[in-house]
Amino acid sequence: MDIDWSGLWSFTMSPWELVVRGTMMYWFIFLLLRVAGRRDIGSLGTADVLLVVLIADAAQNGMAAQYETVAEGAVLIATLVFWSVAIDRVSYFFPAVARLFEPRRICLIRDGRLQRRGMRREYITEGELMAELRKHGIDDVRRVSRAYIEATGNVSVLLQGPFRRRRGD
Repeated sequence: MDIDWSGLWSFTMSPWELVVRGTMMYWFIFLLLRVAGRRDIGSLGTADVLLVVLIADAAQNGMAAQYETVAEGAVLIATLVFWSVAIDRVSYFFPAVARLFEPRRICLIRDGRLQRRGMRREYITEGELMAELRKHGIDDVRRVSRAYIEATGNVSVLLQGPFRRRRGD
């Protein structure tokens, strides 16, 4: 099987058209995401990652002229962002719906004891959990009243009574 080296480096359209398409798609996505708002809480969730992947695919098609026009790529991207924003808004105003779209938190530590079932469910090793505790300044599981893996993938920790920090500490 031979590689067509000249075909790899030749253009099927004007490079300037690629620059214009790329610029148009970049600024369209940038402005659309600025209007859609941003999340200040936690890390990227599953829906966020999915949206980024789908936008990347749609934008690539728009930039590479696999659509007839840039406008077609823009409409597809706008549709993806619309559904992402709509789901966020509906979930916010109707908590019962949110349970369909967001995973529940899972208990990893209860009263100083590792909850192996929750750890297995999320494929979290003891070493990984201890690393998360150290990020919170905790070196002993017995100090923890509860630790949860939240819907965002972050670990939240509640300390037991005598270990809780007082205000100003």
